[in-house]
Amino acid sequence: MKKTTAKLILSSTLVIFTLVFQSCEQKQQQQTKEIENETIVESEKPEYFLLRPDIEKAYGYSHAVKIGNTIKISGAVSMNDEGNPTAIGDLEQQIKNCYADLEKILNHYGCSFDDVVKEDIFTTDMAQMIEKSAYRAEIYKNGFPTGSWLEVKGLALPEFMVEIELEVHKSE
Repeated sequence: MKKTTAKLILSSTLVIFTLVFQSCEQKQQQQTKEIENETIVESEKPEYFLLRPDIEKAYGYSHAVKIGNTIKISGAVSMNDEGNPTAIGDLEQQIKNCYADLEKILNHYGCSFDDVVKEDIFTTDMAQMIEKSAYRAEIYKNGFPTGSWLEVKGLALPEFMVEIELEVHKSE
């Protein structure tokens, strides 16, 4: 009888220990999943940036949105802080003005043109754009990003000849 009681007690203790261990292990796995979910949600929360808040609010867009390590930058055009076109009729200067605004946005996020992975250019005059595009070599010193160049019938205002948008990968 003593052997049977001892075996029963030992067996019951083993079952209890196994159940407690499994419960602790499940709780640890759940806590790990919760932490992973919090990290993913936090890192994917969009961060918005307005270069010219009044203009961007009036037209209904953000100049840039950062999610995780990716930053999408809306098309930059040649305009002043009041939203008026600048360098009218001068595509080369409009290109330079676009890159000056884009650089301000990149700097806001601690980035440079070296972090740009995609650049899309929209122009109303492709022949002139190709002719005036040498300035890009001053911007992209370590290689050009991917992207597309598109000739369009028009941009937001008739005075705009070029619009440049970027996608950026920020290295941590």
